[in-house]
Amino acid sequence: MKKIDSKALRYVGTLARTLNSKSDLKFKQIGLQKGQYMFLTRICENPKTNLANLTEMVKVDKATTTKAVQKLINLGYISKQQNKIDKREFELIATDKGLEIYKIIINEERKHLEFSFDGFSEEEVKMATYLIEKM
Repeated sequence: MKKIDSKALRYVGTLARTLNSKSDLKFKQIGLQKGQYMFLTRICENPKTNLANLTEMVKVDKATTTKAVQKLINLGYISKQQNKIDKREFELIATDKGLEIYKIIINEERKHLEFSFDGFSEEEVKMATYLIEKM
């Protein structure tokens, strides 16, 4: 078997696991389980989004999105409202409680960015962001 020449994906994976582990521990204190914070942030940043759009944003399957959304509804962090134009569709909206939790999540995300890019120049941060987006 041919050896892989680049370890880039391994480094990205290690960083992702490290940050997710830290996030999961922090957010467990506010009732969020593994990865649910990703759903809440996307809903807060994209008001009135629907399940299909949320699934695409988070890059998971529909069943995972449905479970996460239901848990966030049960926690009182989001609500689901019927679309006024298309009655078959539902819009997801953050509650006041959800918006308060969102502030905590964003603060934690800032800490992760500072940790991850410690020692990087502004240009290096831009380049790393560009290259990761390109992947």
